[in-house]
Amino acid sequence: MIDEKIDAGIEANETVVPLLPCSAPEEMRAFWEALGAEVTYQQARPYLYLAFRFSGVDVHYGAQTGGGVGICLVMVDAVAAYHATFAARLRAHYGRVPATGQPRITRYRPGATRFTLTDPAGNSLIFIQRDEPAMEYGGAAHLRGLAKVLDNARILRESKLDDRAAWRALNSGLKRHADGATAAEVATALAALIELSVALGEDAQVPAWGNRLAGLDLTTEERDRVRAEVADPSLLTAWLPG
Repeated sequence: MIDEKIDAGIEANETVVPLLPCSAPEEMRAFWEALGAEVTYQQARPYLYLAFRFSGVDVHYGAQTGGGVGICLVMVDAVAAYHATFAARLRAHYGRVPATGQPRITRYRPGATRFTLTDPAGNSLIFIQRDEPAMEYGGAAHLRGLAKVLDNARILRESKLDDRAAWRALNSGLKRHADGATAAEVATALAALIELSVALGEDAQVPAWGNRLAGLDLTTEERDRVRAEVADPSLLTAWLPG
């Protein structure tokens, strides 16, 4: 039983601001300014402190003392718009959209509910769609066969940021469940394997998977759905032309 007398003076108008570690303030400032953020506070002595604001998001930084990094969850209404904005501004500043190293931003496929922005210090800011459905690791319980494998791989790729585990799950799942799957499910698995293989630098099997993809009997609508399952549909052009 909650004692209402104890918390009678608390109002539901709190603001939580992450305080993340930073060792290179100039690099951090250049990164956030490239993203369009405002510098709301900065000092170098007697200790390091930086504060940035982007839209309604405040992010603060202090000195990096233990060598660790931080994680911050940012809940938003329209996650795709944030990714598109950040990707465009990173490309303008760095000449490319950094997908590896620090800073970087994860790939984003249409319909995804989250992505991760990693700052120059290695801190992760995970932008999440506010109405994101609950995750079921291993794949949603109501799914079966390859459909469940695809759902599990999506979670591994987008939420755990583990491309290697997603690749393994898809490769194994395709071998076990392809015979009982629909052509669209097989095509989706092949498309994801092609994209992940390129990202992981292991593209030896890509031509074979691509030829298998090209040989599937898909409707125009199914082809469009398969393209929408990867962040870069151009990777599929040789086998799934638009």
